[in-house]
Amino acid sequence: MAKKSVMQIKPYVPGKPAAVVQRELGLKDVIKLASNENPLGPSKAAVKAMAKALNTLNIYPESGAFELRKALAKRLRVKPETLFFGNGSNELLQIIAEAFVSPGDEVMFSAVSFVVYSIAANIAGGTIIQIPQDNFSHNIDGFISRLSPKTKLIFICNPNNPTGTIISKAEFEKLMQAVPKNVIVVLDEAYFEYVDAKDFPDGIKYLSKYPNLIVLRTFSKIYGLAGVRAGYGIADADIVSIIERIRPPFNINSLAQAGALAALGDKAHLSATLKTNKEGRAYLYAELKKLGIKFVPTQANFIFVMFDKNARIYFEELQKKGVIIRTVFDNFGRITIGTMKENKRLIKALNDIK
Repeated sequence: MAKKSVMQIKPYVPGKPAAVVQRELGLKDVIKLASNENPLGPSKAAVKAMAKALNTLNIYPESGAFELRKALAKRLRVKPETLFFGNGSNELLQIIAEAFVSPGDEVMFSAVSFVVYSIAANIAGGTIIQIPQDNFSHNIDGFISRLSPKTKLIFICNPNNPTGTIISKAEFEKLMQAVPKNVIVVLDEAYFEYVDAKDFPDGIKYLSKYPNLIVLRTFSKIYGLAGVRAGYGIADADIVSIIERIRPPFNINSLAQAGALAALGDKAHLSATLKTNKEGRAYLYAELKKLGIKFVPTQANFIFVMFDKNARIYFEELQKKGVIIRTVFDNFGRITIGTMKENKRLIKALNDIK
């Protein structure tokens, strides 16, 4: 009954909610370090703006997100017509695949990267080409070597989820120079704001040179608005006009627009989040080393760890202590950097387990 490509999809499994663990294990105090959410919560300005917007929920939202578009264009120094919006950047991944991929077209991405890429590719009927990683990072030479006349779409998550690694400016430029102009490259920068590496390629700066490039960002991570779903993309106006043909109307709701607009102007909340993440990252690095738990240095708000046994064992034992992390595969897991209180609770729980 369903398309064959759809039946090949493994449904996305999100990080386990704290409420579920509380119900299952009868716990009252549970912390979630599984989904890379902002541990400080949303901006107070965003909450206030969304509360005010509640009075207009009987009215459809402005589909073009005029005010948010204007503010983002000014902040990013791009033309308003180069922006497009979605119900989180997740939705935009699917829309892009549906717009540009035909059955049999090849969709390329790293073998260890964001799982939604494979879902989007299968929905569109594309052929998935997964590139093995090199030292937990994108293998750019591997991508280039697998380019073919059938290649249509490339997803690059930078920083990469779940490993937290980045590709450098030189690597990105090497890839873009090798990719034919009729191949769409999506640079997924969901964790862009957390990056402090000097050699990180800011995708927006390459848009004028590469009209086949799409940059995606989100309000779900550093802005703390994961619950209202607000993502956006930046691309050549011709690319945007194609995406707008199939973008669902009203796909970014009134609360999301109001919250995102207010959050964009709250620089204090952004600074506090970066400070919390930087201090938490340093603390967890030091404590994980003491515990003998290997990890990959991160440029995001999470740490990719390598346990001494299957990550599922740690996941279940930590749950019993009211701490939720994310398993990836085999001995590998991913831990969100929380508040210092949450980080210390995690380390105590790991000490107890080991």
